[in-house]
Amino acid sequence: MIHHVWGLFTHPDEEWQEIRGEEESISHMYLTHVLLLAAIPAVCAYLGTTKVGWTVGNGAPVMLTESSALQLSIMSYLAMLAGVAVMAAVVHWMARTYDAAPSMAQSVVFAAYTATPLFVGGLAALYPNMWLAMFVGIAAICYTVYLLYVGIPTFMNIPTEEGFLFSSSVLAVGLVVLVSMIALSVIFWGFGVGPVYTS
Repeated sequence: MIHHVWGLFTHPDEEWQEIRGEEESISHMYLTHVLLLAAIPAVCAYLGTTKVGWTVGNGAPVMLTESSALQLSIMSYLAMLAGVAVMAAVVHWMARTYDAAPSMAQSVVFAAYTATPLFVGGLAALYPNMWLAMFVGIAAICYTVYLLYVGIPTFMNIPTEEGFLFSSSVLAVGLVVLVSMIALSVIFWGFGVGPVYTS
């Protein structure tokens, strides 16, 4: 698993070819990759918001209570796990349009490895800072999109032109999923499942 993560950052095109040649089950992919890497942003956010905090102007650091941070971290962790599954289902469903026939397991593998920069970028949550979060977040999103556009033609073994259209379609659905998750978080906040600050 780790060598693929490193390879996706150093030589993604070759790494996608190597990943395509492996047989992975959905359960093995989740146990060895998704469950571990999705924990990075959740654990880092918990530690950052309860132990470090963030400052607004020249004031004292603002922190969350441990119970509130734990609740929000668990919810974000579950959302990331669900997000990988949803995007895998989208890739699997759309593949028929582009004459690709990946199995559901291959679609999960593709979605999980594509999301890797977002998971690793979660390390920035250890030090809650708006500018750091924005810089790392934008970089992680850009590299995730790059992996998507490089990976689809290689992993699905389809022409580059079709790969571009396929990637663009997946990206559009991914943005809809992201907006839906933001909307759900606002709804949960309305029901009282929001941050609770230390006094």
